[in-house]
Amino acid sequence: MLATNPGNIFWLASYPKSGNTWTRAFISNLRHEEPEPVDINAFFTGAIASGRGWVESALDFDINELSHDEIDKLRPTAYNWLSQQLKEPEYHKIHDAYTRQSNGEALIPSTATRGALIIIRNPLDVAISFAHHSHCSIDKSITNMGNPNFAFCKGQKSLPNQLRQQLLSWSQHISSWADATALNRLVVRYEDMHLNPLETFTQMATFLELANDKASISDALEQCKIEKLQTQESTKGFREKSAQAKSFFRKGIVGDWQQTLTKEQIATIVNDHKEVMQRFGYLDDKEQLITQFNHSPQP
Repeated sequence: MLATNPGNIFWLASYPKSGNTWTRAFISNLRHEEPEPVDINAFFTGAIASGRGWVESALDFDINELSHDEIDKLRPTAYNWLSQQLKEPEYHKIHDAYTRQSNGEALIPSTATRGALIIIRNPLDVAISFAHHSHCSIDKSITNMGNPNFAFCKGQKSLPNQLRQQLLSWSQHISSWADATALNRLVVRYEDMHLNPLETFTQMATFLELANDKASISDALEQCKIEKLQTQESTKGFREKSAQAKSFFRKGIVGDWQQTLTKEQIATIVNDHKEVMQRFGYLDDKEQLITQFNHSPQP
């Protein structure tokens, strides 16, 4: 049974390159009242959870001299305060895993949380897209996805505009959110978003307390097709694109791994993430890869 929480923040939780931006484009277009698509550089979904400025605005003091661990201990207080200021729900992207502090306190407090929409994607496809985004080899991407200590912005010598984000391994990241029983949560697969869009996005919109009639969902999906997102990026750029990548919106397809990964790369990913891949329908009970997806119930 899902928990019920009093907060006003919906977290859009995902491992990188798993459909988070597409989800935010959908939400923004669903809430948009104009006929043209929402500008990809002006989504209506608020700051990323790790945004230094957003967190610091709640704490109301300079956090630049603090360590990563010290800042993490303050983040729950910041999220609670930010949630309390809201008169209606907001939707915030988060790539951090659902972790706990040394004192047992969750990084993401249930008291600030209205719900967590957890978006997952086949790690075989994530590895390719993440490599492109990070401007590294696929082998390096696979290594990062299997690293239990993997994190963004963990250096000490500079002050990036985002705080440290502990992603952990792909399996640990997915399980941390899926098993966060203190939160009201919905798990959706990227593959279902592609193959059963009307049903899946209606389920998402209902969970997020947004318009969920067929016409509204269909219109929003039309406005955030990958081709339209690519066109916008080519004409005006996209501020979330990494400096090293040629583009942010690449293929946006299901099953790219079948034409791209080597047998050795596939075997490494499966070996690293076997249990979680089985849990969410990417491997069958005989550890055979699944290439045809049927819409699945909540795992």
